[in-house]
Amino acid sequence: MVGMDPEFRLDTQLCFALYTASRKVTSAYREPLKAIGLTYPQYLVMLVLWEQDHRSVRQLGETLALDSGTLSPLLRRVEAAGFVTRRRSEQDERSVVISLTDAGRALQEPAAEMQRQLLDELDMSPRDRKTLHMLAQNLCHVL
Repeated sequence: MVGMDPEFRLDTQLCFALYTASRKVTSAYREPLKAIGLTYPQYLVMLVLWEQDHRSVRQLGETLALDSGTLSPLLRRVEAAGFVTRRRSEQDERSVVISLTDAGRALQEPAAEMQRQLLDELDMSPRDRKTLHMLAQNLCHVL
C-alpha cells in the first residue's frame, strides 16, 4: 500500500520477530530432544526440576507461566514416560508434588550436552546471548 507507515510493516514488528525466533528455537530443539525422549514443553518442566526437585504443581505452573489445563496433561505424559512421580504433599493434601525419578535425573547430562551443542551452533557470542536473554527477560517483566 502506498504511503504505509514504515513502523506498521511486518518486517519492522517486534512481535513478529519474537514469534519467528521462538518458533525457530523450538524447532531447533525438536529433534535433539526427541533423541532423549522429551518434547520441548517436557524439557522445560525437567529444567525446573533439575534446578530444584520436589516442586508443587502450582510452583511449576507459576515458574513456567502455564495454567493447570496445559500443565496437567504435560505432567501426566512426563510421568508416563517414567521421568517424574506425582504424590500428594504430606503438609497439604490439596497440593501435588512432582519429583524426579532416577530416569529423570539421568536425562540431565544428555540434556546439558544437547544444550551445549545447540549453543555452539549459534553464530552468536556468549555476550550477545546474555544480552538477548536479558532483553527477553525485561520484556517479560514489563508485559
